[in-house]
Amino acid sequence: MTYEVTDAFEYAMNCHCFDCQRLTGSTFKPMAGIGIDEIRIVSGQGNVLRFGGDDACDIHCARCRSLFYSVVRGGTFAHVRLGTLVDTASIRSTAHFFVVSKAEWFEITDDFPQHRRFGWPKAVIASELRGKHT
Repeated sequence: MTYEVTDAFEYAMNCHCFDCQRLTGSTFKPMAGIGIDEIRIVSGQGNVLRFGGDDACDIHCARCRSLFYSVVRGGTFAHVRLGTLVDTASIRSTAHFFVVSKAEWFEITDDFPQHRRFGWPKAVIASELRGKHT
């Protein structure tokens, strides 16, 4: 499976939740949010594994089982796994979420905001995530 996404991400973050740790086999998962219309599967349509419904689901490759992106926010947005991109995205993570469950041995050393859980009021997206491409 191959997909394309426009480099017009609206926000980027690092998620430290247990699910993301298990899914990636790492300490956190860097991801970026974008409108669902900006993603297109270009090959291997028959190799798409979709777990979930139309409003929220994970899109995996059936051959390698990699998670490419998750459909979120009522089916209108996607959280793209930055590690699945061939080209480097212009956006960089600007916040950490679910730090309450981050690996005990991992130390966050940047000065990005750290949120104990997830909960994105519109003010958080606007003030902490949008437009900060550091």
